Amino acid sequence: MSRTWPLYVLLACLGLWLAASYGVRYGLMEDARWVGLCSASGDTWQCQARSLLGLAIHFQVMAWAALGLALVCQLWPGRGGWWLAVLALVFGGPALVLYTASIAVFALVLAGLRLVR
Repeated sequence: MSRTWPLYVLLACLGLWLAASYGVRYGLMEDARWVGLCSASGDTWQCQARSLLGLAIHFQVMAWAALGLALVCQLWPGRGGWWLAVLALVFGGPALVLYTASIAVFALVLAGLRLVR
């Protein structure tokens, strides 16, 4: 197995994670069907998940988590810092897609720099 194989797998997984984030954004958060259904009665689990995700977006939970992990991974030596950078990318991708791009951009850049260091 070559040395670049894990990098290709990581990029493919992050691409799928980004596509899933776009699916959540356009399929659950911005779809008019869910807006109408959840405004009438929010008893279904989909409406509860939409509500909790809306609160997480409002308070920028994913973006701040990604930025915190990206800052910590810069200081953490070795493979531990590399895995923290991957985790920052996992939090930063959906934060970038789900309306908190201003903070998530910095987290993604810092995590990406740690991955190539």
